Amino acid sequence: MLTLFIHDKRQRYNHFLLLVAGLGGLLYGVDLGIIGGALPYLEATARLTAGQLSIIVAAVLLGSVISTLFAGMLADWMGRKPLMTLSGLTFVLSIPVIALSHGYGPLFFGRLLQGISGGLIGVVVPLYLAECLPASNRGKGTGVFQWLLTLGIVAAALIGIYYSYRVEAVARLADAATIFGFKDQAWRRIFWVSLPPGILFAAGSLFVAESPRWLFRRGKKELAFAALLRSRTPEQAHMELGEMEQTAVIANAQSATGHKFDGSLLQRKYVVPFLLACVILFCNTATGINSIIGYNTGILLQSGLSDLRAHWGYVIFTIMNFLMTIVGMTLVDRKGRRFLFLLGTAGIVVSLIGVGTLFSNTEKQDIDFRSAMQGMVKPDQTLTLQFNRAEANRLLAARGQVGKGIEADHASLAVIYSYGGFTAATNFVRSDDKGAAPIQITRESCVPTSRVEGFFKNPFANLEAARTAPLKIEQASIGKVPKARHGWLVAIGLYMFIAFYALGPGVCVWLALSELMPTRIRSNGMSVALVLNQLVSTTLAAIFLPVASKYGYSKMFFLFAGFTVIYIITVYFFLPETKGKTLEEIEDCFMAGAH
Repeated sequence: MLTLFIHDKRQRYNHFLLLVAGLGGLLYGVDLGIIGGALPYLEATARLTAGQLSIIVAAVLLGSVISTLFAGMLADWMGRKPLMTLSGLTFVLSIPVIALSHGYGPLFFGRLLQGISGGLIGVVVPLYLAECLPASNRGKGTGVFQWLLTLGIVAAALIGIYYSYRVEAVARLADAATIFGFKDQAWRRIFWVSLPPGILFAAGSLFVAESPRWLFRRGKKELAFAALLRSRTPEQAHMELGEMEQTAVIANAQSATGHKFDGSLLQRKYVVPFLLACVILFCNTATGINSIIGYNTGILLQSGLSDLRAHWGYVIFTIMNFLMTIVGMTLVDRKGRRFLFLLGTAGIVVSLIGVGTLFSNTEKQDIDFRSAMQGMVKPDQTLTLQFNRAEANRLLAARGQVGKGIEADHASLAVIYSYGGFTAATNFVRSDDKGAAPIQITRESCVPTSRVEGFFKNPFANLEAARTAPLKIEQASIGKVPKARHGWLVAIGLYMFIAFYALGPGVCVWLALSELMPTRIRSNGMSVALVLNQLVSTTLAAIFLPVASKYGYSKMFFLFAGFTVIYIITVYFFLPETKGKTLEEIEDCFMAGAH
C-alpha cells in the first residue's frame, strides 16, 4: 500500500511539472499573440505613428533579445526555479504598466517587460524540464510546452474577438466620440484579461523542486537526490545521480590535463553546425512569422475584411497554428526533420507569393495626393485630417477620380512625411471606420528628442536643423479597400502560410537545432543563435508598418518569400537528416566533413 501511495505521489508530481510547463508555454504564447487583438484599437486611439506602433509591437521581441542574452547566466546563478518565478512576476508586473499607460514611453516599457518575461520563459522552462523530468516524460513535457504555447496564441485571439463583438455593438448605436472611448478601453481590457496565466505560472513555480542538476553542480548532493526522488523511483534516482558524478569526474580530469577549451565554438568540428544553426534560425524568423502573427488583424483589415471578420480571421489563423503543430509533432519522428523542413518551407514560399500578389493587384491602383496634402499644412507646420467618406470624396473629386476605381466609401490613406532628414509614416486609415481618430502629423511624432535616438533613427540627419525644418509630405497614397472576397482570399493565403510553418519549421527548428549542436557547445552556441534570431525578429517587426505604409504590404510579403527561398536552399544542401541518429553519430558527421 505504501509503495502504491509513493508511486501515485510521484505520478501526481510529474503531472504537476507538466502543468507548470504548460502554463509557461501558455504564457509565452499569450506574450506573442496578445498584441494581435489589441493592436487595431491601440492604433485607433493611442495617437502613435506607424513607426512608434511598430516599436510597441517589436518591444516584446527586443525584450526577448535582452533576456535571452542573460537567461542562461541567470539560470546558473540563481537557479531554475527562482528564475521561473521571476519570469512569471515580470509578466504580472507588465500588465498594469501597459493597461494603465497614457503615452508611448509607458507602453514601450510595459511591452519590453513582457518581452523580458517571454525570453526568460522560453529559455528556463525547457531547460528546467530537460533537467527535472525522467526520460520517459521528457518528450511529453516538450510537447505540452509547445502545444500550450500555440494555445496561448489562440486564447489571445479569442480575447480579441470578444472585444471585437463589443466594439461592433457599440458602433451600431453610439457616436464617434463614444466609439473612440470604448476602443480605448478595449485594448486596455484585452491586456488585463491576460493577467491570470501569469499569476498561475508564478504561483505554480513556487511549489516545484529545484533542478537536481543545478543542485548537484552547487555541491548539494543530498538535495539533488531528494529532488530526483520526487519524480523517479529510488533506483532511477541512484542511477542518474551516479551519471552526474561520473560526468563531473570526466570534466575535472579534462580540466586538469589542459583540455579547458575543449568546448570552444571556434574548433573546426563545431564551426559548421554552429553556422548552420545561425543561418537556420535567421531564416526561420525571416519567414515573417512573428510579424504576421503580430500584425495579422491589421493585415486582414487592409485586405478588405471588416473589424469583426478580421478578428475572426485571426482566431482561425491561431487555431490552424495549434492544430497543425499537433500534426507536425506526430509526423516528425516518422517522416524526419529534413522532409518536413522542405515541405513546410516550400508551402510557405507559395503562400507568401500568393498573398503578396493579391495585395500588389490592389496597391497598383493607389493614387498619390501629396500636393493636396502639402496644401493642408498649417503655418505651425502640422497637419490634422479626419479621413472619412466626405473627405475621401472631396480629394478624389479634386483629381477627377470619382467613379474611376477607388470608391470614397471604401478608401484608405497612409501619409509619409518628413522634417529635415527624419521621416515618419502614419497608419492606414479607412474612410468607412466611424471610430477612427484623425490623422495628426506633428514635429514631435517624427523628430527624435535626443541625439542618441536621432543617431539610431538616421545617423546622417541634422537634428538641430530638423527641429526648425518645414513639414514635407513625401507621399500620401489613397488606395482602394478591397471587397470582403479579396480579404478572405488573403486570409486563406495566411492560413496556408501558418499551416505549412507549423507543420515544418515551427515543429522542427528547435528539435533539429538541439540535435545539431554538440553537447559541449550547446548552451553557448544556442545563446548566440537565439540572440541572432530575436534581433532579426525585432528588426522585421519594427520596419513592418513603415515599409507597408510607404511601399505596400505586397513588398513585405515578397521580402519574406525571398528569405524563405534561402531557407529552402540551406536545408536542401546543408542540413543532414537527424532522425534515428544518436548525438554522437550527428557530431561524427560534421567531424568527417571538417577533414
